[in-house]
Amino acid sequence: MTDTRRRVKVYTLNEDRQWDDRGTGHVSSGYVERLKGMSLLVRAESDGSLLLESKINPNTAYQKQQDTLIVWSEAENYDLALSFQEKAGCDEIWEKICQVQGKDPSVDITQDLVDESEEERFDDMSSPGLELPSCELSRLEEIAELVASSLPSPLRREKLALALENEGYIKKLLELFHVCEDLENIEGLHHLYEIIKGIFLLNRTALFEVMFSEECIMDVIGCLEYDPALSQPRKHREFLTKTAKFKEVIPISDPELKQKIHQTYRVQYIQDMVLPTPSVFEENMLSTLHSFIFFNKVEIVGMLQEDEKFLTDLFAQLTDEATDEEKRQELVNFLKEFCAFSQTLQPQNRDAFFKTLSNMGILPALEVILGMDDTQVRSAATDIFSYLVEYNPSMVREFVMQEAQQNDDDILLINLIIEHMICDTDPELGGAVQLMGLLRTLVDPENMLATANKTEKTEFLGFFYKHCMHVLTAPLLANTTEDKPSKDDFQTAQLLALVLELLTFCVEHHTYHIKNYIINKDILRRVLVLMASKHAFLALCALRFKRKIIGLKDEFYNRYIMKSFLFEPVVKAFLNNGSRYNLMNSAIIEMFEFIRVEDIKSLTAHVIENYWKALEDVDYVQTFKGLKLRFEQQRERQDNPKLDSMRSILRNHRYRRDARTLEDEEEMWFNTDEDDMEDGEAVVSPSDKTKNDDDIMDPISKFMERKKLKESEEKEVLLKTNLSGRQSPSFKLSLSSGTKTNLTSQSPAANLPGSPGSPGSPGSPGSPGSVPKSTSQTAAITTKGGLVGLVDYPDDDEDDDEDEDKEDTLLLSKKAKFES
Repeated sequence: MTDTRRRVKVYTLNEDRQWDDRGTGHVSSGYVERLKGMSLLVRAESDGSLLLESKINPNTAYQKQQDTLIVWSEAENYDLALSFQEKAGCDEIWEKICQVQGKDPSVDITQDLVDESEEERFDDMSSPGLELPSCELSRLEEIAELVASSLPSPLRREKLALALENEGYIKKLLELFHVCEDLENIEGLHHLYEIIKGIFLLNRTALFEVMFSEECIMDVIGCLEYDPALSQPRKHREFLTKTAKFKEVIPISDPELKQKIHQTYRVQYIQDMVLPTPSVFEENMLSTLHSFIFFNKVEIVGMLQEDEKFLTDLFAQLTDEATDEEKRQELVNFLKEFCAFSQTLQPQNRDAFFKTLSNMGILPALEVILGMDDTQVRSAATDIFSYLVEYNPSMVREFVMQEAQQNDDDILLINLIIEHMICDTDPELGGAVQLMGLLRTLVDPENMLATANKTEKTEFLGFFYKHCMHVLTAPLLANTTEDKPSKDDFQTAQLLALVLELLTFCVEHHTYHIKNYIINKDILRRVLVLMASKHAFLALCALRFKRKIIGLKDEFYNRYIMKSFLFEPVVKAFLNNGSRYNLMNSAIIEMFEFIRVEDIKSLTAHVIENYWKALEDVDYVQTFKGLKLRFEQQRERQDNPKLDSMRSILRNHRYRRDARTLEDEEEMWFNTDEDDMEDGEAVVSPSDKTKNDDDIMDPISKFMERKKLKESEEKEVLLKTNLSGRQSPSFKLSLSSGTKTNLTSQSPAANLPGSPGSPGSPGSPGSPGSVPKSTSQTAAITTKGGLVGLVDYPDDDEDDDEDEDKEDTLLLSKKAKFES
């Protein structure tokens, strides 16, 4: 058997009962060793890869539809279809399938679609065919009952469909419809409604082709007007012939294309308006109707794309200044409908569609249309532009950048879009919201391409900030020249909120471009003027913009904020809000809380130094007191740099561990360090402060080794230690003969045998009150009659500091009792 190669598209039916295009290739049939049988093979025309390899099973039901389609099911929920370019190719492959299954190629289906029950199998053997009653007026009720009784059974449904096909029965029924209408036989018309509805549910393409033919379709719609459930018949035919008008904005020369457009419109109307909404059980019975419409649409779009004269005339008339306004509106509406029509296509078909439009010059045409005064035309052009941006934003960006080399900024396509957004006359700004979404898509780096030679992000953002950003921010800058907005009506506030939303998006997703623009143009100061707006939503948009900038924790932004005192409008809005517990109050507190929690030192100092007097009385949250504490800790570190150095060393040693063991070691530290450090520690003399920083590292590196001492060793150390050696977990108290009390930290190596100053080493003094030497550097702070922590880890919470003070006081009193 020789292979015959034909051009086809491969489709699969998805869960939504829509056909997905799997690619275009050439089909052949041949024996496949792996599948042990004759199979259908489709190889992609682009690269020769295998799109389909399907064995022709003897029991699989194959359907031939519309002369160029073959449909079948591979599994329970996996339907396939081959759409042939030529009828001859479809016929040849159909013959191969029928030959394998031993069927006559004249049939349109090779097997029963659903396995019938044993009882039906027996019935099938005893009654080979279904005999229809003669098509007479008096037997309409009998025919309606026969159709209704056949629908539940797949086998009877199949027999009924074959009988209707073979006897030309549908045309006879439609002749009876004319007789009933002439005689005003309402009962007969009700029976015909039930019969035609039942024929739809048979789900057969061959029957649809008869019913949707030019001579029959209006009569079929007529039958469906007489629903027995309605008191008065519908007037669908009147609507289709008198109300619905087919406008050829550009003459269509191909009669087949014109007929296909009429047919698709009417069938879509039947599906959407005429047929009752199918029940759950009937829904799958109309799958062939969905497929019929789908493939018709694919065919129409394909035929229009191939008609270059049609599209050339369309775009020529769109951009021609001589075209009158009514004609141009019709042309734009047609193009909008054409683009909307393409959304039902599969990705590959949609790609081809938009590439064709791009090659025909749709973007330059849109630019001309958007510059016109007619609002309806501009609105339709905006919808078309949105289809293009959603389909391929890179194509739009490339066009705009090329255009900038030839035209002024004022007439750039993207600036026209921004101007339409700013000048939207709708009180609710519906069009402006849509355009803002399109601009957001265009400036979103996530959908920008990067190649080896160029980066679209760098090029386009450089272009946008140079040529377009000043147009976007113009209404903002114009409205914020004083201490409060010069215009504060609702529509202006809505527009500025949209502009701020886009600028906030830019702050989050762009880097140096937006940073340079904000700092050079002093944008944040202007934005914060809007905090004085009477519209809360606009003031919150301004606050959100600043919060996004602070959230970046960028010192360039922070220095700009401090230099220009840009917390002042926020603090003023906070104080003006008073004690009201609302979104403004919470949002401002959250911003200051973020600064505190993230410990942004520069902003913390700036806020406390400049605004503490205004905020110190706010006590219903601890945010501002926490900021003050942060500030004081910060000042303390600046005044005692050596103390801060010791903290950082201990903190790094204590916390910077292998990530895999961090939690275990941290838990072990808090569970064991108090016991490990309780006894046997040496007292460190304040004179050891003068030692070099290098002396610290060796004992610090051994800091954690104390955990390895066994309990027996700890007891032994305890027995050898004199009274002056008793210590707290992290501090050593030593009473001298004077009135001062010194609080000094341990040497981490103090417990190690043989280390200087450890009990049992040769240099260890034995008398109370003596102070042994240590190799570690410490920072001792001395106060008169007071107690000061030597190593104060920078805890975030004020409560921890208070606990440490209490602990130190308790230890001091115990020590004094011991010494006395």
